[in-house]
Amino acid sequence: MSETARMALFMSIILTIWGLMHVYVAHRLWRLPALAAPHAHLLFVVALSVMWASYPLGRVFDRLGLPSVSYILELAGATWMGVVFLLLVSLLALDLLTGFGTWGGPRLPAMRAAAAGVALLLSLFGITQGVRAPVVRELEVRLAGLPADADGLRVVQLSDVHLGPLLGEGWLGRIVETVAKIHPDLVLVTGDLVDSDSAHVEVMLPTLRRLRAPLGVFAVTGNHEFYAGLDRSVKLLQDSGFGVLRDRHVEVRPGLVLAGIDDLTARRQFGLRDDGLSAALSGRPAGATILLSHTPWQTDRAAEMGVGLMLSGHTHDGQIWPFGYLVRLQYRLIGGPYRIGPMQLLVSRGTGTWGPRMRLWRPGEIWVITLRSGTPTISGT
Repeated sequence: MSETARMALFMSIILTIWGLMHVYVAHRLWRLPALAAPHAHLLFVVALSVMWASYPLGRVFDRLGLPSVSYILELAGATWMGVVFLLLVSLLALDLLTGFGTWGGPRLPAMRAAAAGVALLLSLFGITQGVRAPVVRELEVRLAGLPADADGLRVVQLSDVHLGPLLGEGWLGRIVETVAKIHPDLVLVTGDLVDSDSAHVEVMLPTLRRLRAPLGVFAVTGNHEFYAGLDRSVKLLQDSGFGVLRDRHVEVRPGLVLAGIDDLTARRQFGLRDDGLSAALSGRPAGATILLSHTPWQTDRAAEMGVGLMLSGHTHDGQIWPFGYLVRLQYRLIGGPYRIGPMQLLVSRGTGTWGPRMRLWRPGEIWVITLRSGTPTISGT
């Protein structure tokens, strides 16, 4: 199957699921007293149809060169994406409690209206959390093989920044300023710096070039770099002054090796069968190894191959609770520090957001990792 056919199939599945979510929500809200007025049902269906189409239409208008129209549609559609998910969850929870309406009796419409109200309140709270600056979290990691003179090095991890129309240059500038105040020795970007179109991010190059550290800034690709056009996305990273680790390693200082691989999720989606992990780790110098992999897969293999610290993202830790329970069906490790044998794994919730600028109980984050030499241990906040 060609890449175009794979993406067409993927988008068809996504839009079908998106449509079924709207059908379920519409069916459960259909008999609300607020929709009893003349023509209310027609307006309700039209409004839901418009909101269903707004996000994909925003992308279409963006490619047609109408950024103002695109921004309004994409912002509305992205926000609605979070709202309709919380509506579905609230109404489904009520269905489970009432035997899908069997035990609700005449109070059922009012109960469904209350469930919808809860979803809207959660949406407002999620928007408030989503637009806040990411929190700075600290972690201390001991790495076997790390030279004593490298003890105390500070590493900043940024992940899933998702730069584009919704998260633009002003927001990026604040992230860069936050990183500058930390004074890290090394900055690592674990994929999805770009959201959907590299052209939106190329205008932010002057700001991206301000992201600096004594030992350098290094990045790997995420699935969205593939979606945005891999070659152009990689060039953008390189033009930003980042070292791009595509199935390779580099010794940033004696005894400290960085390795990075192209995204494993995108590899699966695009039918790529090559072994990036072996290519990245083979023949590396002695010392401690930090692996950058956007998707937190192949963790056991990485540990067996001598990686001391693996940094990932991609999952957003669900971003909007309780979406994380669905994410776990595909990704076993979705947020926070984990121990994989002798290896420390850190899966970032993401610095930015994908889709809705909403987060529910899952704030965005910037990790500051202090490296220590000696027996591997992990502690964090």
